[in-house]
Amino acid sequence: MVSLGSSTSYLPTLTRTHRPVRLVFPAPAPPVPVCSWWCWFMISRCFGSVSQRVPSLLYRVSLMMKPQVVFVLGGPGAGKGTQCSKIVENYNYTHLSAGDLLREERAREGSEVGQLIASYIKEGKIVPVKITISLLRKAMEETMKKDEKMFRFLIDGFPRNEDNLQGWNSDMNGKADVKFVLFFDCGNEVCINRCLERGKSSGRTDDNRESLEKRIQTYLQSTRPIIEQYEKQGKVRTVDASRSVAEVFADVKAILDREG
Repeated sequence: MVSLGSSTSYLPTLTRTHRPVRLVFPAPAPPVPVCSWWCWFMISRCFGSVSQRVPSLLYRVSLMMKPQVVFVLGGPGAGKGTQCSKIVENYNYTHLSAGDLLREERAREGSEVGQLIASYIKEGKIVPVKITISLLRKAMEETMKKDEKMFRFLIDGFPRNEDNLQGWNSDMNGKADVKFVLFFDCGNEVCINRCLERGKSSGRTDDNRESLEKRIQTYLQSTRPIIEQYEKQGKVRTVDASRSVAEVFADVKAILDREG
């Protein structure tokens, strides 16, 4: 029988070949504070709310946009009105004809400038810019007031001379953005023949050869230099308007699709 106090022991002797095993356990993760959970909860709620409001926020941004304008120029009878109608059918644009607005104002009962407009139109001259711009600006404001998503405009037959251009730059600077000029290029004789044919049913007093020849000269002397100015700025998109309506619109469509 061996006593526990004996020098003899049955426990194994530790030597250099017997190293103690050291177990390493990862430190426990610190507890997530209650405030962190609350913050994540609130963030997720806010993000969900914002994501739901994004369409309405984008819509409200669009309402604050300035009118986006494309000037539509070309000689009388070049087909500006016809092509603008097709653009309106296929794209989100409003067509404003400077000539139509002037004629409407001329015919409006009680107009203070009706007689003045009539005399200018009869002589084939360009109506004072203040009158034209006031009518254009009023039409754009009324359109956007009715539907604020309609902020793209085709302004047909303007600017027709240097005075028009300077007046626009002075009165509309910072109030509207001109994207580019859509120029319908057409020979004079083709334009005159088209207008004479249109005059058989349009009832327009200026669709006669005498007025047309004056209008063509006014266009060549006053409007072409404006187109050339915009060409130097790289802002003119030219379309051969002597062809059929469908062929011309195919080119117009390609331009609008490219310009966005």
